[in-house]
Amino acid sequence: MKILFVGLGNLGSQVFDLFVLRAQRGDQFLVGGRNLAYLRERTRWTAAAALQLGLSVQIETTSLDVWNIDQTAQTIATFKPEVIFSSVTVQRSSIISQLPGPYFEQLAKARSGPWMPLTLVLVYNLMQAVKHTGLPITVLNGGSPDNAHAVLGKVGLAPTSGIGNLALAVPPLKQALAVQFHRPLERVQVLLFGHSSVMQQLRKGTIGGVPMHLSAFVDGEEITNQLDLPALLGTLPATLEHEYTQLLTAATVASVLDAVTGKTQETVHAPGPRGLPGAYPFRVENGSITTVLPPRFSLEEAIRINQEGQRRDGIERIDDDGTVSFAEQNMAILKEVIGYECRRMPLSEVESWAKELHARYRTFADQVGVKSQTG
Repeated sequence: MKILFVGLGNLGSQVFDLFVLRAQRGDQFLVGGRNLAYLRERTRWTAAAALQLGLSVQIETTSLDVWNIDQTAQTIATFKPEVIFSSVTVQRSSIISQLPGPYFEQLAKARSGPWMPLTLVLVYNLMQAVKHTGLPITVLNGGSPDNAHAVLGKVGLAPTSGIGNLALAVPPLKQALAVQFHRPLERVQVLLFGHSSVMQQLRKGTIGGVPMHLSAFVDGEEITNQLDLPALLGTLPATLEHEYTQLLTAATVASVLDAVTGKTQETVHAPGPRGLPGAYPFRVENGSITTVLPPRFSLEEAIRINQEGQRRDGIERIDDDGTVSFAEQNMAILKEVIGYECRRMPLSEVESWAKELHARYRTFADQVGVKSQTG
């Protein structure tokens, strides 16, 4: 299998390490990005680790700038990957945590929706480049897929699937249920639906008023009505609250890749499959992603829950042409703190809004004495 990695930041590096150490004979990896010296150094570490395990893996690096759609398309057309993994963004979502406490706390209340241009623009460029090649490529995206894929799905440019987010809650939920019902883990199934906005609450052991849906089964029998949901959710912080390494997130990429490439028939969870908002359980049947639904629960209801979560995240609506309308109360926070305001964003304007938001944040960070390492 030929796999192209676009960018190699914190998450991308974790995913790359995992993929290389799981590589099969004949797998080829190409890692593209703007800092070629860093990419060469970082991939050498992984190649050396693979050799420790007796694996000789073909890894190459290349200069790649996703702002340049034509160059990106040329790189893809030349390498002809079967899979692309991308987690590139203009600015890391966690960057605001470096601000002085009061500013961080205020900006955190805006949620992630108003920051969408920073996570949308590069995956939009990437998907345009993929379309230009005409190649049938599986694209997995780690850059805010709950929101970005809902936009790109409107214009036929959604990646195959996102990764992480709500999927991170599935393993600890299964572990807790296996203990409670005294059954092996493989006998426990969880079907979870929700937007990434609920994930921030689950890290604290609650849903915080954000809608989600959970169905649970043991030995194929539904036991959802037997659950003490507050107690069950209270077990999550032990795993999720301090998951800083992103190893769990990287593992979700591997499980989704195995599903979409036909290596497993298991049900997996991921955000943004087929351009849907929020996260869903799914499996691949006859080459197509099929959402797995519990009894008496429809896909329409799942979408409604995720769209409500999207509104809680600061996105009022997404029109059929990909135009995004942002919630006034969320955007007002960015206007007050950093002087940025965008209530309506046609997809064709995402690059200009991303550059303005990035510049305004850098200026603000400099003003409050924080070195603006925003990449």
